[in-house]
Amino acid sequence: MSRVPLTLAISDYDHVRDLVAGRVPVEGVDLTCLQLDVEEIFYRFTSFREWHVSELSLTKYVALARDGTLAAIPVFPSRVFRHSAVYVARDSGVTDLAGARVGVPEWFQTAGVWVRGILADEYGLSLDAIRWVQAGVREPGRRELFTPPVPIDVIADRTLTDMLVTGDLDAVITARPPAHPDVVPLWPDAFDRERDWHRRTGIFPIMHVVVVRRDILDAHPWLAANLVTAFTEARDRSLARLADLNASRFPVPWLPSFAAGTTFPYGVEPNRRTLETFLRYAHEQGITPEKLTVDELFPASVRSAYRI
Repeated sequence: MSRVPLTLAISDYDHVRDLVAGRVPVEGVDLTCLQLDVEEIFYRFTSFREWHVSELSLTKYVALARDGTLAAIPVFPSRVFRHSAVYVARDSGVTDLAGARVGVPEWFQTAGVWVRGILADEYGLSLDAIRWVQAGVREPGRRELFTPPVPIDVIADRTLTDMLVTGDLDAVITARPPAHPDVVPLWPDAFDRERDWHRRTGIFPIMHVVVVRRDILDAHPWLAANLVTAFTEARDRSLARLADLNASRFPVPWLPSFAAGTTFPYGVEPNRRTLETFLRYAHEQGITPEKLTVDELFPASVRSAYRI
């Protein structure tokens, strides 16, 4: 029986390693994998749809969700708590962002959506009271792929890092940290804040999702569920490596003990609260004109699974 030739673009994660290497097959698929930096994947796929299946920023997918060209599967290759994604100059004395001038690499960056939502929910900050600036973190000339829904100053010839260090910005919200010794997190205790927030809310922030071109899924409706099965098997193998106490699979001491009892859930229902919160933030921040529902993001075939 002939197999469907597909190309997948995804970054280099241990929890997709066995899928990329071919040790975990996708049933019915002849898979070619491209491993690229996430910024390149997002830019090329959003702009040109160069491959069939792609890792994608959750924000960019949500912004495109109703145009009918893409469908997501509930596989989330990147999840990161983001209290630590707010940066200030070391000796600036900035402790409060009310009325501040704050830089972002893109309004549609998922880390920024989470941080802005947390600032509003947890700290009562009015996002309208901030003066927003958009530029590249480390290289000038970075552009938004979507039109920002808020007033924002675009600075094409400087970087966010440079403007932060010289005092032209009060803070920067970014997933990729500014590479400068005089830049530090706004909250030195971000890790403790993240753990407390997770304990209170149950939210594990999703950064990226796996999407499939709708034309491919229309031609092969079985593909979505088969992809979920393969990604899940690859993740489970990664977690088994992490839990292995016989040998140090990762060059970090005590990691198996630290990670014991934690999960990296795929699927719709285990992530419904996280996704609902994100969709509320996206709507409040102008990413989506109307508030989307979780079920709108995924085909019916992957919203539930069979049980034996």
